[in-house]
Amino acid sequence: MNLVNGYQNINPMKHLLLTLTMLIGIQPLWSRADERPNVVVFLVDDMGLMDTSVPFLADEHGKPATHPLNKYYQTPNMEALAKQGIRFETFYAKSVCSPSRVSLMTGQSSARHGTTTWINPTKRNKGPGDWNWKGLDGRSVTLPRLLQGSGYRTIHIGKAHMGPVRSEGADPVKLGFDVNVAGSAIGRPKSYSGQSSYGKGDLRQPPHLEAYHGTDTHLSDALTIEACKAVDAAVAQGRPFYLNMWHYAVHSPYQPDPRFIGKYDDALGQNMPAFASLIEGMDKSLGDLLAHLNKIDQAENTLIFFLGDNGSAAPVTGDKHGIISSAPLRGKKGSHYEGGMRVPFIAAWAKVNLDHPLQRQFPMAQNAITTTAFATIEDLMPTVLALTGTDAPEAHVMDGINILPALAKADTPTGRHHFLMHFPHRHCSSNFTAYREEEWKITRHYDSGTLELFDLTSDPTESSDLSRTRPERLRAMQAAMQKRLDDAEALYMEK
Repeated sequence: MNLVNGYQNINPMKHLLLTLTMLIGIQPLWSRADERPNVVVFLVDDMGLMDTSVPFLADEHGKPATHPLNKYYQTPNMEALAKQGIRFETFYAKSVCSPSRVSLMTGQSSARHGTTTWINPTKRNKGPGDWNWKGLDGRSVTLPRLLQGSGYRTIHIGKAHMGPVRSEGADPVKLGFDVNVAGSAIGRPKSYSGQSSYGKGDLRQPPHLEAYHGTDTHLSDALTIEACKAVDAAVAQGRPFYLNMWHYAVHSPYQPDPRFIGKYDDALGQNMPAFASLIEGMDKSLGDLLAHLNKIDQAENTLIFFLGDNGSAAPVTGDKHGIISSAPLRGKKGSHYEGGMRVPFIAAWAKVNLDHPLQRQFPMAQNAITTTAFATIEDLMPTVLALTGTDAPEAHVMDGINILPALAKADTPTGRHHFLMHFPHRHCSSNFTAYREEEWKITRHYDSGTLELFDLTSDPTESSDLSRTRPERLRAMQAAMQKRLDDAEALYMEK
């Protein structure tokens, strides 16, 4: 595929068909909705692996194991989706939001694309002087831009946070989306309440939702209604759609969702009932979207990817170091431990019909959990491109891989053997690189010069640092990590 100024240069035949479509309203054969699947990327903000009633960790027999946190939350629609598809015990995002979002859009690690921390909307965050604070722009090769060029109707609903105020990255339309509702430079809403117009007059007020101002419509519901409208418009045009359903929930402020707050006690912390109610409101959105896809007969040809953008931010009392909020994993949002980077991931058809042509072509395991391999957020772009038959320009380097074969059968390896998380900034965990290769994980702390080494197979809770007892393995992991950093031309904080 050739790109001109970041846009696909459509071949002459497709250009002729597109011209005829515009002139006389004929639907081009290369974009017929019944030939290629619709895709929904359902991304939840600040939702860690344990913030759900769906168990993502397995026991010694490879079966889902319920932990105490799973019993606290109520997410019935996630449970239903997991039964329809496959979930990953180990799926990595970055430890904070903007790097994950740019990785999803580009298929690249944060070390390569350079957006290595969350984007402050109004001023450059501290870090390496030339880190990519402006995120994506109109020249960036992005997943929606490629899909847009191949005939998909591309829709963004909800949080974007991929560029600061007045940058191209702040507007998803500049990044390859036909539709943008509520996406801007902000990373959190001022309010989830329609009665307060989601934060009237504040920079953090999500845009384009004026129809819901002054109403009782919760922000998660308003986004869901708008997503259903946008999907209806795509179907009416006879085009397959790609939908970013990117919730602001469950990021702070932890405002109670009045519909669900009464179900939860405050035994884990004063703000935990509000957090859990936001989780359940998000789950209701998932159920509403799935019901709508069924209603309009699009569920059988729509594939759902459900995931979080970083580790848990659950406001558990006394959990400063993330020992409780991701238990039994260690760490939470912003940390270098597994709880800071492991997120829920489910892949499933919105409605299972094994006789459907697309589902025969792209089978999904059902009610399955995979423990044999892991995947990452940068794998979504090459996977969706393969699913939709869309090419990427050869010049665009991707760190992600196509994981479709592993989605069909739980014991099939993804082909991924490593994960790199580079964070040259100050935060919960400051100025570190974490690198996993097979079962081994190393973390380099640049400020102190110290290293940590864990065997995640025998020690998934990262309680036994082997950096002093396994010096040969430590040196091998250091060399492998540095090779990945050098290949990505990673940036470092100045000393």
